[in-house]
Amino acid sequence: MHSPHLTRRDVLRYSGLSLLGSSLSGWFPLFASEAAANPQRKRHCILLWMTGGPTQTDTFDMKPDHANGGEFKETTTNTPGVRFSEHLPKLAQHADKMAIIRSLSTKEGDHGRGTFLIRTGQQPGGPLRYPTMGSVLSKELGDPAASLPNYVSISPYTAFNPRAFSPGFLGPHYAAATVGERAAFTDQPTSQSSDASYAELGVDHLMLPKEVTQSQAKNRLELWDKLQKSFLSTRDSATALAQDTVYRRAVNMMQSTAANAFDLTQEPDKVRRAYGRTRFGQGCLMARRLIERGVPFVEVSLGFDASNNLGWDTHAGNFPAVRNLSAQLDAGWGTLMTELKERGLLESTTILWIGEFGRTPVINSNAGRDHFPNAWTCVLAGGGIKGGQYFGKTSDDGQQVVDGKVDVSDVLATLCQAVGVNPSKENISDLGRPIRIVEGNPIAAIVS
Repeated sequence: MHSPHLTRRDVLRYSGLSLLGSSLSGWFPLFASEAAANPQRKRHCILLWMTGGPTQTDTFDMKPDHANGGEFKETTTNTPGVRFSEHLPKLAQHADKMAIIRSLSTKEGDHGRGTFLIRTGQQPGGPLRYPTMGSVLSKELGDPAASLPNYVSISPYTAFNPRAFSPGFLGPHYAAATVGERAAFTDQPTSQSSDASYAELGVDHLMLPKEVTQSQAKNRLELWDKLQKSFLSTRDSATALAQDTVYRRAVNMMQSTAANAFDLTQEPDKVRRAYGRTRFGQGCLMARRLIERGVPFVEVSLGFDASNNLGWDTHAGNFPAVRNLSAQLDAGWGTLMTELKERGLLESTTILWIGEFGRTPVINSNAGRDHFPNAWTCVLAGGGIKGGQYFGKTSDDGQQVVDGKVDVSDVLATLCQAVGVNPSKENISDLGRPIRIVEGNPIAAIVS
């Protein structure tokens, strides 16, 4: 079981724990410790996607001694010299596991174009259908025989640019299984209030419609299976085979106990409260459940504030909106870090916190902050990352990078190296061109 050639997913599959949801508390910390020492290991990845573009000046690159600093105060963390917003107290206790990149500079200030750039590492436009990073990394990290999807996207908001969430030329085999995409965002709680209900997160296209009985579904699947086999017997194209693979996997998951991973009612109420009642908080809890069952890539989007405004797009009323967003972020991400650490999973899981761009240090006439790709912040945390540090620096007014400027391709290359994937590896596009996973270079000071 402890052979260096076995992945965590192998061990979970062979032991049956991934399907039965058994407790990992006995043997898992020992296995996680041994896996961490294995130079051939590959890690899991969690992308925390901040829809709308998060404000760096009110979260991780504050300017308390400048007029651009705004209303919020700094708070100390568990790492001397590293300070966060006062509204991120839980995360402040995990600063030693976090590397804050304050010198990210990109060129796309439009939501759609910026979303595509950050999620693919490529400039938008052109004939190639570039895949989103979740598809790329799940292809490298995943297990084709797994009962659960290799890539799960929770509460995605794809309207800015659907292609930025697409598997592109990798094909539908590497598309994300989505959770909560079809549900109306405005019908879900965005408040941390103790009297609010928990956000409901169902796997899209997994449950039968209410008007379809199990017997009817069985008959339909048998008919589909006959028609599908007949169709494929005369058409063996890659597209047809990929569609068949995706469909059969969805059916298998509907009929297996693996789907229990998405059932948050199995968690104690105390745990669910700690994550927060919001879509993001409950999404972070679901991410933990999926990671401990071997899913290699999970993303959770933070999309709306208490007034159902679009996430971090705070052109007006920045400070009350960011205060609420920070409460959601701190409860969800902070508890996720705590539980991953307690379960021996933090060292084997790399986390990236990022959005499509940052926001202007200068506060506008509507007490808001506008789009700002020139100098902004993202955060890497967990396994493979040298935590407890800032990387790069912005000027006193936050308007420009003065040290350690990096591009998004460098950030994504760093993520790849941290999870154990060679960023220079190539995939062949549908046009026959070799395409590197990422064009940038890993940031040596951050990768452990």
